Order: sequence, then structure tokens, then C-alpha cells
Amino acid sequence: MLLSRPVVPRRATLALALAALSSPWAIAQQTPQKAPAAKPAGAAPAAAAAPLAWPTKPVRIIVGFPAGSSPDLTARTIAEPLSKALGQPVIVENKVGAGGNIGADAVAKARDDHTIGLMINGNMTIAKMLNPAVPYDPLKDLAPLSLIGTSPLVLTAPVSQPGVPATADAREFFVAARNGGDKWSYGTPGVGTVGHIGTELLKSRSNINPVHVPYPGYPQVATAMLGGQLQMALMPPALAQAQVKAGKLRAIGVTSSGRSPLVPDVPSLAEAGITNFNLEIWNAFAAPATMPKPIQAKVAALVSEIARSPEVRSKLFQQGWQVVGTSPEGLANRIKADTNLLGGVIAMRGIKAE
Repeated sequence: MLLSRPVVPRRATLALALAALSSPWAIAQQTPQKAPAAKPAGAAPAAAAAPLAWPTKPVRIIVGFPAGSSPDLTARTIAEPLSKALGQPVIVENKVGAGGNIGADAVAKARDDHTIGLMINGNMTIAKMLNPAVPYDPLKDLAPLSLIGTSPLVLTAPVSQPGVPATADAREFFVAARNGGDKWSYGTPGVGTVGHIGTELLKSRSNINPVHVPYPGYPQVATAMLGGQLQMALMPPALAQAQVKAGKLRAIGVTSSGRSPLVPDVPSLAEAGITNFNLEIWNAFAAPATMPKPIQAKVAALVSEIARSPEVRSKLFQQGWQVVGTSPEGLANRIKADTNLLGGVIAMRGIKAE
């Protein structure tokens, strides 16, 4: 009697075939294995299955921010060498809106096994804490691939302002800020941004109490400081340094635990006596949680190695990022730590996205 051959789902076939790869780079790099032991007489011969290649079509990198933005530049910097490594086109697709959450949701829902995303930390940590209506769960629907780059923020202030001596150092600045109380204001690119949550954390660590004023973006924040409407703001290093070098703003300190190579001349806030404070923005690659694990592993190894290559590392540094290029586990650990830190501030201050 003839038995029908069991039908193996395509996804299972893909996962099993890719699992046989010993390297995320190419099947040609497999380490030679010893010949299998001879089977007993009468045993059925094993079927020789050819490995199924991946990728089989162009790969998409979805970015939830506009062309020319920092996440977009990072994605495009990685895309070209990733395309060469995969032997397929890598296309950057911008799906803009909701602070990057529209793009993150598109990644979470992708089912073609050829879509990944470049995201900022908020999209992968606190998105649903800030707004329960966000249609994806970053901790369940996204698979961490690699933490690409990190950057501190720079506490920036006008060059001259009432109550702050022209020669004031960071410690004297915080004394003036405490004296200013809620008569001082700070600006951010919006409610729930890292600049907003980070400043609320800074307020709890330094006993200052400036009032939050949201703006459409950092350029408007800088303009408001120059006009005297704001007394302080946490800003990305590249934008802050441009204004500082022009003599328009002053840099008080960076939010990392120590000095940053991105702005080596700016002291850390720890040097100003602000203890237990470490805040960074970051970007990272993620995949849909439904993508087969072997594909995730292959892409993660590729993008992390590309990010750490000298040429790409230099380009990302010029864009304002200190390259990390972690494993998926390294990114998962960072997600957990930041979710706990920023989530605690959200709960303590009752912050909700508007």
C-alpha cells in the first residue's frame, strides 16, 4: 500500500533549512563535518534536502521617520553594505507618523520574512505605556536584532539669562535652576519623548522644577531658547554643539554616566553633582516576532558586524552616534533596562502621550 507524503508547511521548511546554516553569512562558510556512520543494513535511505536560500527577494528596512532624519540616515548607511552581503537589493521605506510608531507597527505586522525596521528607543520600550492605543506591543510583537548606536543628550541653556552668572559652571547653573523653581521652562519635541521623560527624571534627581513646554521639533526648541522663552533643554549632541560653537547657546553637561566621545569637552552631569543619572537615546534594528529565528540570527549578525566596520562606524559617528552593534541578547537587555527606567518616570509623573 502506498503512503502519501506528509505536507510540510513552507514556513517550517524555511526555518529548518536555515537552521542548518552554521554561519549567518553564507552556506559556503560551513565547517566540514565528519562523514556520518554507516546505517544498519535494511535501513531506509535519508532524503537529501537542498538548503533553501534566503533572501529570495529585496529586503525592506522600514523607518518611521522622514527622509533625512537621523534614523533614516542610519538605515541608509547600513542598507548598501547589507545589500552587498545578502546579494539582494535593500530598500529603505519611510512610514512616517506618531513618533515612529506607525513604522514600528508596520514592521510588527509584516509577514513576508523580508522586512526589518530601524527604530528609536521609544518605539521599542515605552510606546504602549505612554499610549495604550498603540496597535502593537513592542515587547511581544518585535524581535530585537541589534543595538546600533547610542548618544547622550546635552543639557543646553541660553548663553545669558537672568539669575545665571555669565561665568556659571554646571553646579552654579543648577543652583540658579533651583532658585528659579517653576518660573523656569524647558522645551522638548513633544510629550513622551526621551527629552521630556529624561528632563522629568533630571528634575527628580536634582531638585529643580522647570515647566514643560512641548514644540514640534528640536529646531523650534533651539529658537525658543535663543529668544529667551526657555531656560533649558536636553538636546542631541550634533544640534547642541552647532549652537554652542556659534556662541548662541551653552552646554551645561551630558546625560551619560561619564563624558562622551561625541562631545568630549562637555562635562557629565555627574561632575555637577547629579548622581544616579544616566540617559541615552539610541537606535536599533528589529524584526517581526514572527520572522523565523534562523533569519533573525542571520540579519542580526550582519547588521551588527556592518555597524562595527571602520567605514560605517566613522559615518555613524559623524551622524552623532557612538556605535555599539550588539547581539539580539544585548539589545534585549537594553530594552529591559530602559523600559524599567523610563517606565518608572512615566508612572511617577503620570505622563500620557497626547
